[in-house]
Amino acid sequence: MPTFTNKQNGIGIKRIFKATICSYYGFRAAWTHESAFRQELVMAIMLIPLTFLLADSANHWLLLFGSIMFVLFAEIVNSALEALADSVTLEHHALIGRAKDLGSSAVFIALSFLLVVWGEAIFRYFH
Repeated sequence: MPTFTNKQNGIGIKRIFKATICSYYGFRAAWTHESAFRQELVMAIMLIPLTFLLADSANHWLLLFGSIMFVLFAEIVNSALEALADSVTLEHHALIGRAKDLGSSAVFIALSFLLVVWGEAIFRYFH
C-alpha cells in the first residue's frame, strides 16, 4: 500500500497516471474490505451483459448501464465515508452515526433507482 502525502501529484499526463494509480488502490480497498461492494460488483458483472438484451435504444442502454454504475459509485462513497468516520473513533457518536446513516441512504437511493429502471425494462421486455 502506498504512503500518502500532501505533495503535489504533478501535472498533465503524470497527474493522470498518478490519479489512475490512486483509483486502482481505491478499487482494491473496496474489494478487500467491503463485502457490500463485492456483492454489488458481482451483480454488475451479471447485469451488464443483460443491458444489451433489454435496451431498445442507445439512451435506454445508457440508463440501464448508468443505474449499475450509480450503485457502485454510491457504495464506494459510502465506504469511504465509513472508513473516515471509523478512523476518527470507533465509539458511538451521534454525528458519526448520522453521517454513516446518510451514506447508507445514498446506497439505498441508488439501489432503488436501479430497481425501478430495471423493473421497467424487464416488464417492457416481457410485454
